[in-house]
Amino acid sequence: MNGSNGSQEHHVSGEEEVHHVSRPILNNGPKHRPLTPMRRCRGVACVAVILSTAFLLIVYLAPIATFVVRLFSVHYSRKVTSFLFGMWLSLWPFLFEKINKTKVVFSGENVIPKRRVLIFANHRTEVDWMYLWDLALRKGHLGYIKYILKSSLMKLPIFSWAFHIFEFIPVERKWEIDEAIIQNKLSKYKNPRDPIWLAVFPEGTDYTEKKCIKSQEYASEHGLPKLEHVLLPKTKGFICCLQELRSSLDAVYDVTIAYKHRLPDFLDNVYGVDPSEVHIHIRTVQLSDIPTSEDEITEWMIERFRQKDQLLSDFFVKGHFPDEGTEGDLSTRKCLANVFAIVGSTGICLYLTLFSSVWFKIYVVASCAYLSFVTHYNVLPPQLVGSPEGDVKAKKAV
Repeated sequence: MNGSNGSQEHHVSGEEEVHHVSRPILNNGPKHRPLTPMRRCRGVACVAVILSTAFLLIVYLAPIATFVVRLFSVHYSRKVTSFLFGMWLSLWPFLFEKINKTKVVFSGENVIPKRRVLIFANHRTEVDWMYLWDLALRKGHLGYIKYILKSSLMKLPIFSWAFHIFEFIPVERKWEIDEAIIQNKLSKYKNPRDPIWLAVFPEGTDYTEKKCIKSQEYASEHGLPKLEHVLLPKTKGFICCLQELRSSLDAVYDVTIAYKHRLPDFLDNVYGVDPSEVHIHIRTVQLSDIPTSEDEITEWMIERFRQKDQLLSDFFVKGHFPDEGTEGDLSTRKCLANVFAIVGSTGICLYLTLFSSVWFKIYVVASCAYLSFVTHYNVLPPQLVGSPEGDVKAKKAV
């Protein structure tokens, strides 16, 4: 699930000689934990529970939250949808931290929770975006997190329904098409009453040795800084998001992610064999410190990634980021209460579907038809009572 999209156009910030240097080999040894039959069975069971709860809760609750409530208020429709999304999504940090015992270490600043946030992060591996959930959960804004994702993911059954009703932004990776898509989606999110945590990955793809070499060659040709542990950022997507949301943003978070001792993939996460530790370094960026012109933002972003590269270089030497311990552990009691609430609700929905009135079966079929229709045609019902922007001015102080 890659972040901001755009062509790799960077602006020269001074000539610098570039050499390929050795990088730490992160995927060249045994897994942190062996993949035992017990771990495999436990991982499959956990994912089965998570996916089944997702399907039944979407089918039963999405038409109410995204159709009935939305006819009266887009704001409250988003609020209800985000609450339910956050409850379900918190199952994943519970899996990572409590069941798989992956240690998540936060460092940098202990940021104050904000309602409207733009996050930009490095992209070490295919699962970076999942660990942003651990941060958002601790800040009480898990249900409001959104991503820019590849449009091909919108073809996945059931998942595409979720991506659509949660208002994720699908892109084609062709800037002449994607610019209008991003602008259109974010133009509907300018109401300062609507919380949003929009996460972008300016590198545009996850890190590999091969991609890093190509990035260094590009940097050498254009007089840009050589980066060893990150790729040169593609800034068009970030700039577009910033320009659309700037007037209503509360904060911008600069997030750097690193792993011990291997870069995990999705199945590593599911089975709990890797990573042993996830380190997340957070810095708040003042909006006043971000330039306004596209050229200056590009230079500013390249400098931020140069700093990320140095952070990662120090991490691989020292084994940690500076200023660790900014966030505590998740509450096991709250996590278990949430699990029981989600599983219990799913059990009720399953019972109603299989053993209750035929009208519930009709409702499920109608709900699936509604979700398929709005996702295929990329629409959501409009607000018919009042105006979505009706009370924005009255609530400006919120």
